[in-house]
Amino acid sequence: MPDPDANKRLAAALGRVPSGLYVLTVRHGDAETGMLVSWVQQCSFTPPQLSVAIQKGRDILAWLPDGAAFTLNILDAGQTDMIVHFGRGFALDQPAFTGLEATKSEAGAPVLSEVVAYLDCQVAGRCSAGDHELLLARVVGGRVLGEGRPMVHVRKSGMHY
Repeated sequence: MPDPDANKRLAAALGRVPSGLYVLTVRHGDAETGMLVSWVQQCSFTPPQLSVAIQKGRDILAWLPDGAAFTLNILDAGQTDMIVHFGRGFALDQPAFTGLEATKSEAGAPVLSEVVAYLDCQVAGRCSAGDHELLLARVVGGRVLGEGRPMVHVRKSGMHY
């Protein structure tokens, strides 16, 4: 007989896998946008690469084909205002940076003020990963901007955000 609590225990255990919180920013022509991402992991030393998981159906994926540049803003542990701002997401035609201080990275995408660091990346490939699209990205630049601690997120359930 199946254990009815097995899924709850699995969800609780999976939720304990920690992740950071980041804002992925991208420029497309004259338009730019950003979104909150948490499933990011370094996956190569040489060349330096990251993996970034984005839920399928997110509009921003249209701006991230192979070769596209984006910037990963590494949030400081105290930047909860960025979670509120970017957590709901933006349509591609909505201004995502209104009221925020930002500069441009060497790649041209927005870098939010007060982040711990940023990484300029270029999409090197992608694959389907269940209900997410997994982007593999080469890290082509970046800089530490502050001495704060990166934000870490631990979920109560590994079955939803």
